Amino acid sequence: MDPEIPRPFWHAIRRFALGGVLITLLAATAVATTLLLSVDELATVFKTEAAAIPGIESALVDVDPGQPQTLLLIGSDQRYVDKRDGNPVRSDTMMLARLDPDKGATALLSVPRDLKVEIPGKGTDKINAAYALGGPRLAVRTVRQLFDMPIHHVVTVNFGGFRRAVDRLGCVYMDVDRRYFNDNTGPGPDYAVIDIKPGYQKLCGQDALDYVRHRHSDDDFGRAARQQEFLSAAKDQIGLSQLFSDRTELVRIFGTYTQTDISDENTGAILRLLKLAFEASQVPVQEIRFRAGITEDLAYVEADEEDIARMRDEFLDVQASAGERPTKAAAQGRKPKRSRKRSKGLPRGIVKAVVEGEDEVVEASQKLDFPVYYPQAKHALGRYTDVRTYDIYDRAKRKHRAYRMVANLTNDIGQNYGVQGMSWTNPPILDSPDETKRVNGREYLYFRDGSRYRMIAWRTKNGAYWVSNTLARRLTNAQMEAIARSLSRIGER
Repeated sequence: MDPEIPRPFWHAIRRFALGGVLITLLAATAVATTLLLSVDELATVFKTEAAAIPGIESALVDVDPGQPQTLLLIGSDQRYVDKRDGNPVRSDTMMLARLDPDKGATALLSVPRDLKVEIPGKGTDKINAAYALGGPRLAVRTVRQLFDMPIHHVVTVNFGGFRRAVDRLGCVYMDVDRRYFNDNTGPGPDYAVIDIKPGYQKLCGQDALDYVRHRHSDDDFGRAARQQEFLSAAKDQIGLSQLFSDRTELVRIFGTYTQTDISDENTGAILRLLKLAFEASQVPVQEIRFRAGITEDLAYVEADEEDIARMRDEFLDVQASAGERPTKAAAQGRKPKRSRKRSKGLPRGIVKAVVEGEDEVVEASQKLDFPVYYPQAKHALGRYTDVRTYDIYDRAKRKHRAYRMVANLTNDIGQNYGVQGMSWTNPPILDSPDETKRVNGREYLYFRDGSRYRMIAWRTKNGAYWVSNTLARRLTNAQMEAIARSLSRIGER
């Protein structure tokens, strides 16, 4: 009950940087081994800057050293102490992370903020109300009761810390699927302001936070998908040497903007958690799809006991995911339309659209100084909504030219696939393909999300090009391959 537990600390500092909440840290876990040499120094900084979570111990479950552990990661606008002082507090993001190196993947499960649950002692409400009503302790109790599984540690991240950490780490390159814009100039209620254009780009502080938190023009499912994309990108791009060289300031940031439960007095516990986090950081991150529906009045996201049990089992025994991610349409019981149209030699749902594709990029090609490729095939339900040309700068601040084509699947709000091209031939997004295939003289790079391709890319001596799947992975592997292989230079028919 006594707030003597100084923020824990390391685990915190890294693994919860996920998504709108925890996003930036997961990568830092990899610094664990070297950090063992300076735990005392960092613990002192962390203790000085951090505040404890009063009474959290009774909500958590002890775990033997070295055993798998489950963390609840919470993102909020303000710290719980602000609620104690009368300031408004709300939970904006909840995510479960499972550290179990023996499983070959680190499991992540994003919990929709509008999920209908029973909050202990408070009745039925949205799950994000638990934090507002009783802080981290009630949030932990609510999640434990919902999934009927133990929670071993909790980390709360204030979004001010998220912004500062992203900037401190040099920002994150992201493949943005569409235009995100809102300036509250029209009638109706105000929503979070955002202005991010489509295409591969570097997102820093406030833009990164806006991107992972946005839900005005989509829903909890779309936001969860963006958070997972951001987390994976951050984990891949942030290097061990960068984390270690800046370790003191990073600990200061996360100590100031986070709360957690590990006592700085128990150095052995900290070291064991560091070791576990380091081991878990060596395996891929695997998202567990949240299965749920939307109530008839659209007020709640709702999951039945069978789906909750299935998600819990998948989380605890993580395996490679398969198929599509959930969307609002699916949650409302509306199956996405499956077009039966196809052209000869193309998979179902893909049609030839040579003139349409070329027309979209003719104007853009006149503004670029490298070859422009366009898709001669498209999804039958796809509609081109945007073609953007722009500059992008690499880590060495060298300028490159780029373009992005956006195609919206007209029956599914928020689901957009894209064609990207740029004169930067080695962007971070292409660093670690899952497989390669040589077809008709091109070497294609394949990037997977479970069983689905999230991206297919290829390079020339003058540029790099790729096709990105929708956030919900609506395009099948055959459809992705068909579109990627149809990319042709202007004038080629």
